Amino acid sequence: MFAARNKGRLAMTAAAVGAALALAGCASGDPLAPETDPDAPSEAIVIGSQAYYSNEIIAELYAQALEEAGFTVDRNYQIGQRDAYIPALEAGEVDLFPEYTGNLLQFWNPDTTATQSDEVYAELVTVVPEGLQALDQSPATDQDSYNVTAEFAEANGLESIADLAGVDGLVLGGAPELEERPYGPSGLAEVYGVTVDFEATGDTTVESLLEGIVNIANVYSADPRIGQNGLVTLADPEGLFLASNVVPIASADLPAEAVDIVNAVSAALTPEGLVALNVQSTVDELGYAEIATQWLTENGFIS
Repeated sequence: MFAARNKGRLAMTAAAVGAALALAGCASGDPLAPETDPDAPSEAIVIGSQAYYSNEIIAELYAQALEEAGFTVDRNYQIGQRDAYIPALEAGEVDLFPEYTGNLLQFWNPDTTATQSDEVYAELVTVVPEGLQALDQSPATDQDSYNVTAEFAEANGLESIADLAGVDGLVLGGAPELEERPYGPSGLAEVYGVTVDFEATGDTTVESLLEGIVNIANVYSADPRIGQNGLVTLADPEGLFLASNVVPIASADLPAEAVDIVNAVSAALTPEGLVALNVQSTVDELGYAEIATQWLTENGFIS
């Protein structure tokens, strides 16, 4: 299904070129038009991403590294949330997708009790649907976390999520789907005895926290705005959030050479490196392609 196009193998002898043109001339009015089968499977590796800038950057790292190795890549970015892109993966419409171990494990197995990085990944590889595979997880993480302003933390003596149990008038902000997630309001109540109202703040979650619309915000841990705004990430001693390392989910038919390339990219991406990539997007306002090219060049994947 997939093919790498080696630059050194693209040259054809004059005789081969002549034969190819002769065959094309018999099949088409245009002697230079290639003979194609409209029902033939595409050789391109289709890479998808969430509608999330950080995820899009990671997808582009995979794409450019594979293209450097000679693979043909099609990009299908900003697909949306899991209920949109998981069916596309399972149907074979997307071949490679950057994911996050903990949240994906909870998607496929809501009753999991795994929380730590290694145990989460070990269980994840056992629940991946037929036809897909989980490649190596990266050291880089980008997981859900609960954050408060420094002022709110100091006023209420907050260091961990457990400390919220004694605070009244709590309003949690986050993406709309957080309201139904296991680590949302129900999880806070069950695991920590914390009662919150919920406000669907979506893309304005951090701004809503800073403006006092909410007093707890669900922010991904690699979001540079945590450090930029001096937010306090509350510790999670009971493991409400599962460890979520970056992990590529791929077609089981992805060529071994492509698997090796993507695994190498994952191994080189660190937690600090992912935050730095996100800063280039949110602060420096660079495009995902430029960000990816720079990182891949600095790390020796492309020249």
